[in-house]
Amino acid sequence: MKITVFYDSRTNNTATMAQYIVDGMTTVEGVEAKAFNITEIDEEFAKASDAFVFGSPTYAAGPTAEMYNFLLNQTRQYPFAGKLAGVFATEQFIHGGADVTMLRMAETLLVKGMMIYSGGGSWGMPVIHFGPVEVSPDTEAFKDLFTVYGERFAKQALKVTK
Repeated sequence: MKITVFYDSRTNNTATMAQYIVDGMTTVEGVEAKAFNITEIDEEFAKASDAFVFGSPTYAAGPTAEMYNFLLNQTRQYPFAGKLAGVFATEQFIHGGADVTMLRMAETLLVKGMMIYSGGGSWGMPVIHFGPVEVSPDTEAFKDLFTVYGERFAKQALKVTK
């Protein structure tokens, strides 16, 4: 199974979190995962993917304009309908709007026919409702959270695609 993580990043924090998610995903047997900045996508891998995760830094309590444009206009070539999707966000300040960022991405993905993943409390601690959030500047402190999310997402994607 292939999983693509799409992200936009300004300071490399979101890129780092995307890689942590991939690291968690690849601990699950049978999963191949790769992360791509939305400006540098391996089209062949992405089109062959069975599930997708989307990440954005938080700007003005929402996803970047580039990520929003990508979701609305540049994703028509990908087979999203009926597939599992997850979201994550990064922000500079606690309560900086990351939940809103993730919800805006999720609602757009729902319109594209995707199923939105939320493990909620079903996996135990740490509880991750919408998706993981990194608060700068200490990106390393969030490594375990994002790795766990990646592993959980991959396990659910395997269940959904059987």
